[in-house]
Amino acid sequence: MAWVSVSVSLGFAGLAVLAWCAFKVWLGVRRFGRELERTRRRLEPKQSALRDELSRLDEARSSQPPGEGVRSS
Repeated sequence: MAWVSVSVSLGFAGLAVLAWCAFKVWLGVRRFGRELERTRRRLEPKQSALRDELSRLDEARSSQPPGEGVRSS
């Protein structure tokens, strides 16, 4: 009958270890989310400037008349 008590105790100990690991993973994911948000906020002005520059280049390219292009022999 002692083996039942030992197995139940080991089962609870195993669940406690799994709960602790899950908590640590949850903390890591939360920290990673904060880091991603901080990085997104830092990169947002640069992304906006790059988007504006690309649209300006696209408008300049589309306003040029099409050339003959490159001919192959």
